[in-house]
Amino acid sequence: MTPVFQPGQTVVRREIMRGEPWIAIPQVCVQDDGDLLVTYTPGGTPMVYPETGAFPVGEHPWKLAGSTSWRGHGRLELHWTGVEHSLFLFWDGPQRAFQGWYFNLEDAPRRTPIGFDTLDHELDVWWAADAETYEFKDVLEFEETGPARYPGRMEQIRAEGDRIAGLLDAGELWWDKAWADWTPDPSWQPRTMPAGWATVPFEAR
Repeated sequence: MTPVFQPGQTVVRREIMRGEPWIAIPQVCVQDDGDLLVTYTPGGTPMVYPETGAFPVGEHPWKLAGSTSWRGHGRLELHWTGVEHSLFLFWDGPQRAFQGWYFNLEDAPRRTPIGFDTLDHELDVWWAADAETYEFKDVLEFEETGPARYPGRMEQIRAEGDRIAGLLDAGELWWDKAWADWTPDPSWQPRTMPAGWATVPFEAR
């Protein structure tokens, strides 16, 4: 049975790379209707990495860079069932100014008893709040890392980026822009990772 999470519940976002956990982040459920899952990562949330693994493409770049926790105002994420991207929202500065829409290409969420599994696809589409249009991000990085990270899937990932661009060019919005004005419940503090997170069964792509 597919779990539906309650507001305020801890939801663990895991990335599964080439058949093993790569990184995990304990987030907070904002809302979940079984199709749209919205999660929030408060500033100070730990980034957790597996202690063991084969790591066929190397350990996660954030671990190699020494990143151990999320910084700033936090990140809001909108995930849709069966959709190969999520939408990230960011804020900055003392006035918590909205920064823009970040279309994060990634595996469609696969729900687990503790949260959901995905895998970031490196390629992104960014539409800054003060910009007239969007831009693609990390294109060169995707071309460099893609053959090892996503063997046989690069065309599919590029096609999803093109699909997003086409919808935006047509003026179509599939999310509620009111999320830009969203503010977190002040009681939502960084969560701790549940024990045994790395051994929860997962489906590998």
